Amino acid sequence: MSGDSVQQIIDYLWPEGDSLTGPQVYAVLDGGRDRRIEPMVRLSRLEHACLFSGRLTARMQAAAPYVVHLAPDARFTRELLETGWGESWGFFTIVPVDVTLEQHRRHFRTLLRIQDESGRILMFRFYDPRVLRVYLPTCTGDEARQFFGPVPQMVAEAEDGGSLVTYTPKTTGVTAQSLSFKPAPSPEPAD
Repeated sequence: MSGDSVQQIIDYLWPEGDSLTGPQVYAVLDGGRDRRIEPMVRLSRLEHACLFSGRLTARMQAAAPYVVHLAPDARFTRELLETGWGESWGFFTIVPVDVTLEQHRRHFRTLLRIQDESGRILMFRFYDPRVLRVYLPTCTGDEARQFFGPVPQMVAEAEDGGSLVTYTPKTTGVTAQSLSFKPAPSPEPAD
């Protein structure tokens, strides 16, 4: 992804810049999408947590979903967007300052398992944006409230990777709004 597009996403996620009192941005990442994700998260120096609990094998740690509290000027944030955007690495949440990483983790852990029509318990890979894009438009108002919990807004890459989609819960389901990235202006030809 180009530097201009990365900056547009950063500007969208943090319209007022980094603030300790304003909305906070988190990434929910699917370690199973790329072997680089888990080491990037671990070495990021940003507050993070694994959605899986208990003692995990190295293989499970590498494939696990993670929540990371992002900062617009963190090297990890830029690397995540440059490398992972368009590769279905995860999605972002924009939350009030009082929604903590631990609240994110507790809430999203409640969504990891679902029951199918026959009663089987299945893993719900909602942290994969390809799953998120299919699931959210089908939600009823009650399902949206349950899925979003303390998160008022989620942002994910669009299927084409050239735009983003913002999801918000409504009384009737979920609203999705797309935003395309503006190409960088071409330099003026020299006379």
